[in-house]
Amino acid sequence: MTEPLTTTAQECLDAAYEGTMDFPAIVRALMDAGFEGYEVDYRRGTSTYFTASGEHVELTLPRSDTPIAAKFNTNEVEQAVREAQRKAPGYTYAGFCAKVKAAGCAGYMVSFLGRRVVYFGRTAETHVEHFPR
Repeated sequence: MTEPLTTTAQECLDAAYEGTMDFPAIVRALMDAGFEGYEVDYRRGTSTYFTASGEHVELTLPRSDTPIAAKFNTNEVEQAVREAQRKAPGYTYAGFCAKVKAAGCAGYMVSFLGRRVVYFGRTAETHVEHFPR
């Protein structure tokens, strides 16, 4: 992975936690840099960014004490996504991560090609969110 790609991925991850870029802006920045998607793994505490050629960079997520619930609750995951989309008062990305983990989300995969996000639980249950048109 080239240094510029790694820098872009780290800047986008930092911006998410700092609240300086929203999801659409992060997707645009990553696509413009040449990424085709990324995966957040709450169990490993990592976010991995992928290019079409197979290159990838794995970054460490900030520490979180919120455990991942055993049962995947699709409604609660969807509610957290809706709060993020409408930038609900008090929304933060760290708060979003805590909510989805408490709803049993073990991670999610963002596909720029598929224009969707697949949230998955510890039992491989899923919830799919398509990018708004």
